[in-house]
Amino acid sequence: MEKTTRQVETKSAAETQALAAKLAAEMPAGTVLCLHGELGAGKTCFVQGLAKALGVRRAVGSPTFTLINEYRGTKPLAHVDLYRVRGAADAFGLGLEDYLFHFDGIVAIEWAERIADLLPADCWHVNLAPGADEGSRLVTWVRGAADAK
Repeated sequence: MEKTTRQVETKSAAETQALAAKLAAEMPAGTVLCLHGELGAGKTCFVQGLAKALGVRRAVGSPTFTLINEYRGTKPLAHVDLYRVRGAADAFGLGLEDYLFHFDGIVAIEWAERIADLLPADCWHVNLAPGADEGSRLVTWVRGAADAK
């Protein structure tokens, strides 16, 4: 897959979720989506937009303590939060390799950089950072390159 990079500034949580929904339409089953950004950057907000676009009806929150939540919709969604994971060795105990290589839906991983060595080469990378205005986010996404963080 050819590497493509795009960037958008969203002005609100609703716009961030709408952008995620638009991108969800481009993601085939098996997509691994790596989310990057500081605490409070909007990673979970982005996943909420994905979930809505995929027809998930239940509330989506950060799985910081459960580590992985699965949701059913038009495509399955696995929401992974690795904030409490120290590295790749910890991730193996979670069965994460099944999600990375065998999940028939979209896998959205917060703090994906903590398992960089395990990630498939063709994952998508989304970076969320504060934008120019209060409440805005600069969202940059890259498809087709493992080193795109």
